[in-house]
Amino acid sequence: MTDSPRRSITKALTWQAMGLLVMTAISWCVTGSVSAGGAIAVLGAATGLITYVLHERLWARIGWGRVPE
Repeated sequence: MTDSPRRSITKALTWQAMGLLVMTAISWCVTGSVSAGGAIAVLGAATGLITYVLHERLWARIGWGRVPE
């Protein structure tokens, strides 16, 4: 059984929201500021998105470990 695209998108959004909340809480504990914690969380999420896409594009160019169809 596979997930529908709507379910996959919902899961991705809830995962990202949970990550933002956790990173905000951690950053708040470290900095003592909710706004600084939120800013750190948003920057972390944006950086993570960009580096993930770059990582995937790099791996798309590497043939190692691929099995021909």
